Amino acid sequence: MKCTQILGFDSAHRIIGHSGNCKMLHGHRYTLEATFESDELNNLGMVIDFSIIKQKLTKWLNTNWDHNAILSIIDKDLGDKISKITGQTIFYLKVNPTAENMAYFLLHKVCPIIFKDESVQCTQIKLYETPNCYVTVKA
Repeated sequence: MKCTQILGFDSAHRIIGHSGNCKMLHGHRYTLEATFESDELNNLGMVIDFSIIKQKLTKWLNTNWDHNAILSIIDKDLGDKISKITGQTIFYLKVNPTAENMAYFLLHKVCPIIFKDESVQCTQIKLYETPNCYVTVKA
């Protein structure tokens, strides 16, 4: 059985090596669809309570990505300058912060940690970079 929670956040990023406008620092209103699966329903008849997904995933997003810059670690010089001026902590990925890499990171690095105490698995992340463009990463 599956259930999906939809959440949103705002972030800036840039894609190093991109030949178009995405090489510039710019922002998006991201929409995230996180899908969870379980072989059995819990004692309330749910895969997982939507409020648990919202609380845990929103907390992580708000702490790390919302209203922040998500950059590749090789873009640390830019991140250091932004941080020095704004005081914010930049979030670094080991790879370019494409929607694909961000979704992969959420599915394989974040969700297994923040949902480790739940009897479900996050099996899919769909991440909309714009209302018309999204990526899907499955476990």
